[in-house]
Amino acid sequence: MDPGSRALRSAGMTGECAVVRFAAPLIPATLVRRYKRFLADVVLPSGAEVTVHVANPGAMLGLATPGARVWLSRSANAKRKLAYSWELVEVDLGAGVEVVGVDTAHPNALVAEALAVGRIPPLSGYDTIRREVPYGRGSRVDFRLAREGRPACYLEVKNVHLMRAPGLAEFPDCVTARGARHLDELADMAAAGERAVMLFLVQIGSATRFALARDLDPAYGAAFDRARARGVEAIAWTCSLTTEAIELVREIPVLG
Repeated sequence: MDPGSRALRSAGMTGECAVVRFAAPLIPATLVRRYKRFLADVVLPSGAEVTVHVANPGAMLGLATPGARVWLSRSANAKRKLAYSWELVEVDLGAGVEVVGVDTAHPNALVAEALAVGRIPPLSGYDTIRREVPYGRGSRVDFRLAREGRPACYLEVKNVHLMRAPGLAEFPDCVTARGARHLDELADMAAAGERAVMLFLVQIGSATRFALARDLDPAYGAAFDRARARGVEAIAWTCSLTTEAIELVREIPVLG
């Protein structure tokens, strides 16, 4: 199981609903600072200041402001060095305060649930779903979907939590050479006759459209253009987030 997925459990889905619920009630806290990429100091309701794990290697632009109200999960593993993990943050993105997901591992857990019930129509119709399959130049693709008589589908999932204009979700929020490499590897699979898809999973409920943050990483934008020209598909879906659960909601348009 992905380390970041331990705070989530399957919701016992019915129909075409894809939901994952936090395994225990989240704990509110106040952010003091985020540092060293994977650490943050927060103040708990008791007044105690603790260090928490941040499962997010990105810049977290607009999400790590000192004083922000954040929501934490607490691990049931007593041997874990950091008992708490930062899951959500409350932020005003132009349409009022909402919670945004910061854990980059949760999208894969949610997509796995969605694939199992055919919740994402462009990715339905496969009867074998494998995770973390080796491919490319020493990489592992998030999902490989297969069905006899059809090309295999190589699916990469990217977490999105950047919004600089109301309704417009963007990726990436900092330079990501690894992300550009993934696009080139997907393009190689498409050129080889397989299907290749990049899925941008937006952990912002108010998102209505998606675009690349080309100003933050021009090289990623160029890699995206190369990949699309070679047959890689790009889709974006947004989520509904509460302090109890994350639910896949709807597809949103990808703008150029």
